[in-house]
Amino acid sequence: MVAWRSAALAAALAGVLIAPANAGTLRWAPQRDIVSMDPYSFGDTFTLSVLNHVYEGLVRYDDKLQIEPALAESWEVINPTTWRFHLRKGVKYHDGADFTADDVLASLKRVSDPTSPLRGNVPSYVSSSKVDDYTVDIIVTENYPLLLNDLTNIHIFDQGWLVANKAEAPTDVAKGVEGYATSHANGTGPFKFISRKPDAETVFEVNPNWWDTRKHNVDRIVMTPITSAATRVAALISGEIDFTNQAPLQDIPRLEASSDLKVLSNSELRTIFFVMNQTPKAFESDVTDKNPLQDIKVRQALYHAIDADAIQKVVMAGLSRTTGSLVSPAIPGYVPELDKRLSYDPELAKKLLAEAGYPDGFSFSFLCRNTEFVNEEQICQAVSAMWARIGLRPNLNLGPTTIQDAKFDAGQFDVGTLGWANEPMIDSYSILVQVVHSKTGNAGVFNWGGWKDAEIDALIDKAGATVDRDERLAMQAKALLRANELSMFIPVHQQPMAWATGANIESVLQLSDNKPRHWLTRMAE
Repeated sequence: MVAWRSAALAAALAGVLIAPANAGTLRWAPQRDIVSMDPYSFGDTFTLSVLNHVYEGLVRYDDKLQIEPALAESWEVINPTTWRFHLRKGVKYHDGADFTADDVLASLKRVSDPTSPLRGNVPSYVSSSKVDDYTVDIIVTENYPLLLNDLTNIHIFDQGWLVANKAEAPTDVAKGVEGYATSHANGTGPFKFISRKPDAETVFEVNPNWWDTRKHNVDRIVMTPITSAATRVAALISGEIDFTNQAPLQDIPRLEASSDLKVLSNSELRTIFFVMNQTPKAFESDVTDKNPLQDIKVRQALYHAIDADAIQKVVMAGLSRTTGSLVSPAIPGYVPELDKRLSYDPELAKKLLAEAGYPDGFSFSFLCRNTEFVNEEQICQAVSAMWARIGLRPNLNLGPTTIQDAKFDAGQFDVGTLGWANEPMIDSYSILVQVVHSKTGNAGVFNWGGWKDAEIDALIDKAGATVDRDERLAMQAKALLRANELSMFIPVHQQPMAWATGANIESVLQLSDNKPRHWLTRMAE
């Protein structure tokens, strides 16, 4: 009883009540909740990683981040624009319906809809057609080389379920567009969705009819977000939770000191950087007739004012990797030249501001989240102080992910944070086509700053139609280098990832994409 009262107290501090453990129950406490049960509702990596337990794609990444068959058993390239997929037979949805080609067509139509927030994840998609009940042809732009990478995160819905629940149209968290799929789910994956109380508890149970061989021994997952880092750590130490994929960096030594706990840490693929609005007028500034951020000297001044080493040592506890690149060294398309940062030089920053016509600085909105990236709030507070030292007046606006991302999507900011792991592609083409490319068709979906550069667009477009891998990556590196030359973005670091497990967990797989895969987790028996 004493242990339970202690656990209940920790949960109460977090504003939630966590159920006591049962055999085979994995109690998971992330820092924040998922944004929706609909995987197409927003390009949020954490949400997609959770929903990977319920939904599946035609292909997936294995335990070494290599592509392997999933709902498609095999595939071949018929011609430069046509890929043929042979689907797995005998697969059942959680409600008992059969998986067929009609489901693939309906899912691709839904995710590629012009109103779909995830349409940028299939930038080359043109159309699809049914050959027979278990064969599908997917038409893409000519010689597109990365379709399989794209499809790892395109979850397949049951067409009949979508129609019956009037869920054929996409939902959109950023725009407040909801539907049946926002709070319900029906996939083919290793776990079935049972219940959900937003920001409190989401429950999954094992799918006994999963088509794949079961490697885990988890019968039930209870996911309870705990925003407070201190409460999350206390719950882990007390045994109230079994796993967190967001162990606070400052508490790692304390967690490692416990014989019952295990910490897994490494560098993530995700790069954290600042985006700058490039519209003709600033969104919120005392400069009302133009946008100072359109001047490269101003963008460089913001860059030179940031002491990235101090952020690495103080804010990130020495665990991040300071970088001048938008992509990590593990991402194809990275070259060492990308890692050259502009120097930390506040005096030069002041000089550049004066040359641009702002000797007394100017005010601007600075949009950040408080529950998205590792120590994002502290990063933004530190950078705000650094910019203030050169005479700038950032108006720091902090808030939860769903609220802030809606503002980003609407262009309601001047400077803001963005993190990009290049998933699901695990290739620099991901950030180039979705963030750097101008908004054109499926490209530039996350180009929140509204940047346009014809040379960069041409390089990206050509890379997207180049089969030869070396040639393609050379073009992508050139596009990234030009983005650096123009100071389009201000890179900060590749963020660290830190997970922690309790005594009830025997093993959990941590890969550089920072996605928990509990269909591979083993609990102590």
